[in-house]
Amino acid sequence: MIKVLVIDDHAVVRAGIKTFFDDSDDIEVADEAESAEAALKRLRGASFDVALLDISMPDKSGVELLKILKRDYPQLPVLILSMHPESRYAVQLLRYGASGYMQKEALPTELVGAVRMIHQGRRYISPTLAELLAAELNEQTDRPLHEALSGREREVFLELASGQAVNEIATKLSLSVKTVSTYRTRILEKMKASNNADLTYYAIKNGLID
Repeated sequence: MIKVLVIDDHAVVRAGIKTFFDDSDDIEVADEAESAEAALKRLRGASFDVALLDISMPDKSGVELLKILKRDYPQLPVLILSMHPESRYAVQLLRYGASGYMQKEALPTELVGAVRMIHQGRRYISPTLAELLAAELNEQTDRPLHEALSGREREVFLELASGQAVNEIATKLSLSVKTVSTYRTRILEKMKASNNADLTYYAIKNGLID
């Protein structure tokens, strides 16, 4: 039996979700929680196979609670249930560790299928969400690496690519050496580079420096 914890601040919604599983012989709503605090209390006292989580909660947002759940209960699959369309939150929540995203207006059969799917260790991806993920992947593929840098990271990147040392950059930009070193680490990661020479090569190749 798949034991589900329903986390939603509306009693009517929780009751409605419960009826969705009435005809299922392998899923049961084992407990309910009306807030993030209540959910964490339930989890300390029992084990569940799947959590159904609303984004809007009275004490913490569903996003905050999702981060806590993935930190403290990393093996617990979380399916987000929301009134908002996938385009607003879904991709971000998948990055934070959600196993799926579904709108509350979905059919009961869809919810049952999604719970079974994520309980098996898979992700529930609706056709709409699949399109969003594909579009984002294409956008990232076509986008030059340096465009992912923040304004300050770009400044430090150009200085590094021009052959400036970390301490020289720190003085020029009125930053600490430690801060510049942190920026350098982030830049190398974002630019998929191993050292400053790689940054110089990229910058020259893309016409960012002479």
